Amino acid sequence: MRRSITAAVTAVAATAAFTLSAGPALAYPPDPPSASTAATELASLTVKTEGSTTGYSRDKFPHWITQSGTCDTREEVLKRDGTGVTVDSSCQPTAGKWYSVYDSTYITDSSGVDIDHIVPLAEAWKSGASGWTQARRQEFANNLTIAQLIAVSASSNRSKGDRDPSEWKPTNTAVHCIYAREWIWVKYTYKLSLQSAEKTALQQMLGTC
Repeated sequence: MRRSITAAVTAVAATAAFTLSAGPALAYPPDPPSASTAATELASLTVKTEGSTTGYSRDKFPHWITQSGTCDTREEVLKRDGTGVTVDSSCQPTAGKWYSVYDSTYITDSSGVDIDHIVPLAEAWKSGASGWTQARRQEFANNLTIAQLIAVSASSNRSKGDRDPSEWKPTNTAVHCIYAREWIWVKYTYKLSLQSAEKTALQQMLGTC
């Protein structure tokens, strides 16, 4: 979705930065289902005690893979989620501006941008991905067709780590609704389980929609 970057800072903080608008814009992941659909999807997910990280490795979720030409998944997200992004022949950004919705921060150097997996890889592993094929895990780690990848500030991504919504939420409360919808969309798409506290947190976040 797109949001004008010419809006006042107070307006940016007060409203979710995922709404369509005219003028200079920032792009975001594909629109997740509505709050009502998300609630239905959430209700269908299996609630169970979370598994362990035994055997987990990021290497078991190969990323970033080539998506188009010389551009890999990270570079495609940087192009999608930024404004005024230019790249060199290797698809490395040479200029651009990124708005991190997690912490309402603008970034002008791509080295300060992380590509966050909405549902972290380790979280997916503990929720069912440990039993997937490596090809399935690669798809999960590089999926651009659902709201699983987003460019955010490195500091917010590292603050989040591998934690689920019962343990971590964006400091920008204006995006709690859409963050919950995105999280649910990913788990529903991949039929991943969730723990009771996680479900409660997601229900509370949907209540802000």
